[in-house]
Amino acid sequence: MRLNALEIKETIEVHFAETMSSSGDVPDKLEEAENPAFEIGSQAIIEADHMPGMKGALATIAGAYETTAYSVTYFPTTGEEPVKDHKWVIHEEIENAGEESLKPGTEVTLIADHMEGMDGAKAVIESAAETNVYMLDFTTTTSEKVDNHKWIIESELAPIE
Repeated sequence: MRLNALEIKETIEVHFAETMSSSGDVPDKLEEAENPAFEIGSQAIIEADHMPGMKGALATIAGAYETTAYSVTYFPTTGEEPVKDHKWVIHEEIENAGEESLKPGTEVTLIADHMEGMDGAKAVIESAAETNVYMLDFTTTTSEKVDNHKWIIESELAPIE
């Protein structure tokens, strides 16, 4: 059976929606944001394009936390090709991260499970941002429901006008 381009695109988007959802569990030491720009329960527009169907989606804020967010290149434990510039892994999802923010170029081990093969993967920090991060519930622009997506940084969200 051969799939046409639209069927392939829809299949990919369903797969991404399934992998974007999480249990909603957060690391024990993660601090809730004191004054987030987007309050828990409020809505915002996603401006990030990390995965198909994300940009332009309406999101409900499920969690708001203050931390350092990192873009990383990681080497999946599944043996697949490296994932370059994955956005975002937070400080509390890095093994033995210590108290201070990590610098670009630092080699780390991830303890995050956002994607298959991420937990226990070796990674290199590409960039770091001290910011509020958000966990979101949203429906993609192609109608796939995503619950407890981790993570979007504050600058990747826009208020509803």
